[in-house]
Amino acid sequence: MSSLESYFLHQQYKKIRKLGDKLAEVEPLIDWEAFKPTIQPIFDNQGPMGGRPNIDPVIMVKMLVLQGWYGLSDPELERQVNDRISFMHFLGYPDSLPDYSTVWRFRERLAETGRDRLVWEELQRQLDEKGLTVRKGVVQDATFITSDPGHAPAEAPRGEEARTRRSRDGEWAKKGGKSSYGYKLHAKADVDHGLVRSLETSPANLHDSQVDLSLPGEVVYRDKGFFGVKPRGYDATMKRATRGHPLSIWDRLRNKRINGKRAPGERPFAVIKRVFGSGHVLVTTVPRVHVKMVFACFCYNLLQLSRLCGGG
Repeated sequence: MSSLESYFLHQQYKKIRKLGDKLAEVEPLIDWEAFKPTIQPIFDNQGPMGGRPNIDPVIMVKMLVLQGWYGLSDPELERQVNDRISFMHFLGYPDSLPDYSTVWRFRERLAETGRDRLVWEELQRQLDEKGLTVRKGVVQDATFITSDPGHAPAEAPRGEEARTRRSRDGEWAKKGGKSSYGYKLHAKADVDHGLVRSLETSPANLHDSQVDLSLPGEVVYRDKGFFGVKPRGYDATMKRATRGHPLSIWDRLRNKRINGKRAPGERPFAVIKRVFGSGHVLVTTVPRVHVKMVFACFCYNLLQLSRLCGGG
């Protein structure tokens, strides 16, 4: 980018900043360079033979943050980063920007190598470094992430043999009389700061209680769906009446206290689905959905971090 182009973009951005730019507020809250060692190994030009230079890993991580924040498809993301000055500012006005196929390949490599989990671990490390550690306990819950069921017959092959967009890892599940197809996001948020601290993805038909995100020593608040399954942490699960064993008044009062503690744990799901538009995915496997959910929760934590730091 020439100095003249850069000058005009910066001048135009000053007008945008006066109107408010949430991206500019959250960008300084994270050490983006710290993600480089995690991302760099997934590129295939790291050997002695070299190869075509890859896009800066920091830019690629920020691209997926932009995609998760605004709910953009890969082609729309390419258009927006070349069109919106606030996006260019967030990315640091790079000389070249990745196209949509580069974004897709980057997400695929994250899913194949599992390095999206390392990105998440680095984010958690930085939150802890800021003093935002878990103190009063955590809330674990799960929510459906829907996907397209497609039109393939029931006997169509699934898994790696699948040839339709719907037939890979998604499953049907029913809750409250309503059937949903797709996946589940299991998440653990801390009571102190409302930050998502851990997550997992699964097919929709996996019961919530089969995923335990708690750590030894943590107080984990959970709803009645987890009743009867002990967590690794201290058990603060709401009790459920069973045949011949109705709830006592003390059990009801206990449930009320736990419900008050775990109510804020619903907020991440509401923001991820309604604000970021990540409640429905077009990807077809659990690892791909996990990458999407990592960056949806990444965006949520950035938003929450800006609130904690007084950004509103």
